[in-house]
Amino acid sequence: MTLNNESLVKKDRLRFTKNKFSANMTLLSIVFNAMYFVSIYKSNVGSYYYNYMMGISVIYNLVFMLAAFLSSEGVKSYKMGYSYLLILIGLGQIARVFIIPMKAHDTMILLSEVEEKVMNDTQFWWVTGCLAASAVCCMIAGIVGIAKTTTLNSYQKELDKKR
Repeated sequence: MTLNNESLVKKDRLRFTKNKFSANMTLLSIVFNAMYFVSIYKSNVGSYYYNYMMGISVIYNLVFMLAAFLSSEGVKSYKMGYSYLLILIGLGQIARVFIIPMKAHDTMILLSEVEEKVMNDTQFWWVTGCLAASAVCCMIAGIVGIAKTTTLNSYQKELDKKR
């Protein structure tokens, strides 16, 4: 097979296969997000986490997981809007690093008359890594989704012209 025929076969296969790569990357993003919130929510450092910000974080996590799962199904079927949504969700995950983890890492609290950090360095790097990995997975899924959907749509237009 020549290079041109291989390219044509790859384009034609898109019509009959799902975009599993983007869908699986999105699901992996949800797993990283789950590891993040388990680490944050299991922390019991005085009453620092008992505030409205934690409530907003719980709601955001639910919305994130629902939107990401819906997007995983959308990009699997080559729907362009879900690819863009995944990129936005990825940017949101990056922004989250500067909300709870950064503030908790910079805050000291008095426990049993001993001053301690709310979030130690190890936990900070762990949750930051989880959010970063989640963001990267979402963005890769979105970018691959855009590329494959664009390729499929242009190929479909070529086929329609030939008819």
